[in-house]
Amino acid sequence: MALEVVHEFTGPMPTGVSVSHGGRIFVNFPRWGDEVPATVVELREGREVPFPDQRWNSPSSDDDANAFVSVQSVVVDPADRLWVLDTGSPLFRPTRPGGPKLVCVDLSTDTVERVITFPPEVALETTYLNDVRFDLRRGDAGVAYITDSAGSGPNGIIVVDLAGGESWRRLHDHPSTKAVPLEVFRPVVEGAPLLERPVDGEPKPVSMGADGIAITADGTRLVYCPLASRHWYSVPTQALLDRSLPDDEVGEQVVDEGDKGGGSDGLETDDAGRLYLTDYEHDAVLRRLPDGTFETVAHDPRLLWPDTMSVAEGYLYVTANQLHRQANYQGGQDRRRKPYHLFRVPIDAGPVRLR
Repeated sequence: MALEVVHEFTGPMPTGVSVSHGGRIFVNFPRWGDEVPATVVELREGREVPFPDQRWNSPSSDDDANAFVSVQSVVVDPADRLWVLDTGSPLFRPTRPGGPKLVCVDLSTDTVERVITFPPEVALETTYLNDVRFDLRRGDAGVAYITDSAGSGPNGIIVVDLAGGESWRRLHDHPSTKAVPLEVFRPVVEGAPLLERPVDGEPKPVSMGADGIAITADGTRLVYCPLASRHWYSVPTQALLDRSLPDDEVGEQVVDEGDKGGGSDGLETDDAGRLYLTDYEHDAVLRRLPDGTFETVAHDPRLLWPDTMSVAEGYLYVTANQLHRQANYQGGQDRRRKPYHLFRVPIDAGPVRLR
């Protein structure tokens, strides 16, 4: 299916995108080295407007609990509220309490209504909060699930009770949340092996773990995948929520969902029970139907590192940010070529059947 360009980015590289029930589009830019005037914006008539305002995008320090430090993901929940996932880790620096947080913005007033920070035993110094999904059917006010994709520390899933803001870690350093060794998974992007290539020193494999995340339509399972793996996994959400259950017993309930065909950054789902996955090795977005069949939703050479997706009003939105062309993967040379893109594609226009 043909991709439609929604927006071209000529400044910093974007990662996350989310679309409100009324069609408002929000995008974020993590502070990875680009000059980032605002880490969260709303796209308005072709402009990138700091959201909810410039003050929230002007942190005083890495542990500023009242401003966005470095945002990796933005997600509109089923109640049409925007949640901002702040890593508190610009340039992947160690986190400090107050920096890593989940911030809720009321889209009817465009004001911050809630800030949930994480204690140091949940957001570790090495933690990199990557992506988040919400299920408002659980508990008094719903729950959130967050991936910790740390490249140099334990990976896992963070669970948040939205009623009280309490959080805890699950699948802490479980094998399913870890990057796969190079001898098992050697990703190839634009015809070249994807490796961290420092200016000085030997190349080394990508080490980022649990990244993409999605909740099945019925809310019974959480699906996730490491960035460096072709496999994806699922676990019963009830096991994640039952705090009386030892973590090793939660790990025993993890299911390997098999080879998904390529390396993935983002995952998403829709109300029809279809699971979407980006494929950064093949410039594509795929989806798995409830019967296990895979389809191609989009395949285009412009989809250079499809990152994050958002399903809204019959369309799938996806950012493409050339992440693999950053200097740390290219021996110190920044090979990215602007603009970066936000695309969309209709999700019910007869995709190509793969298998």
